[in-house]
Amino acid sequence: MTENPNPTPSPAVDGVVDVTGTPTDVAPVASGRLVVAVDGPSGSGKSSVSKQVARSLGAVYLDTGAMYRAAAWHCVNEGVDLDDADAVTEAVRGMELTQSTDPDSEHIAVGGHDVTEAIRTPEVTAVVSRVAGVIPVREILQGRQRAEIERAGRIVAEGRDVTTVVAPDAEARVLLTASEQVRMARRSGQLAAAASGVDAETLKAQVAGRDRTDSAHSSFERPADGVTLVDSSELDFDQTVAAVLAAVQLQAGAPAVEGHRP
Repeated sequence: MTENPNPTPSPAVDGVVDVTGTPTDVAPVASGRLVVAVDGPSGSGKSSVSKQVARSLGAVYLDTGAMYRAAAWHCVNEGVDLDDADAVTEAVRGMELTQSTDPDSEHIAVGGHDVTEAIRTPEVTAVVSRVAGVIPVREILQGRQRAEIERAGRIVAEGRDVTTVVAPDAEARVLLTASEQVRMARRSGQLAAAASGVDAETLKAQVAGRDRTDSAHSSFERPADGVTLVDSSELDFDQTVAAVLAAVQLQAGAPAVEGHRP
């Protein structure tokens, strides 16, 4: 699945949101509430697909996984002992986090420091599950995610427990998956494009390890009741986006998809 290099610009232009608490510099959202929750394992394509779905729906976009990465970066940067759950929790509780919800512009800052690229490094990837596995940390970040979803009103939020824990009452819920072979190939291509230098065996171990650790806290391998499964193993990017949009319309109805209250 290759992402369309020329995506349609989003009609919903949003500012940077302080997900620590109070939204700042936020433009009005499009009319009509529509919450789309998308979950899936690593390499399923949920980030690129969710961004394009948000553009198509005139919605903002929330990458919940980036919050956990930002929390991991913050703990490492502050020298927090990752084996001390209480210390990790307090560090995340006090973290000042701002995150763009514009699907066309990713920007993440911690304490005013731009960490948009830093949170995607192998060093952060290697420890993010240790931070995300701390239950109070998950509760803190899930609370911030719910607040942003409620504030936005018209939003596509993606992650690993959005359909079941963060937004179980979303108007549309989708589990996006693909075969392990396809997911590994996609992640390998992403890392190669980023010149990360991660070899195939290390990548496989990282992805499998993260999925295994996260599956202890999140249900992203099988769809929960009311969640539509989209398997993109044999679909290209545009076909996957179309399948997710079809699932959204089936669940939420055409008026919601078109931007009007049902």
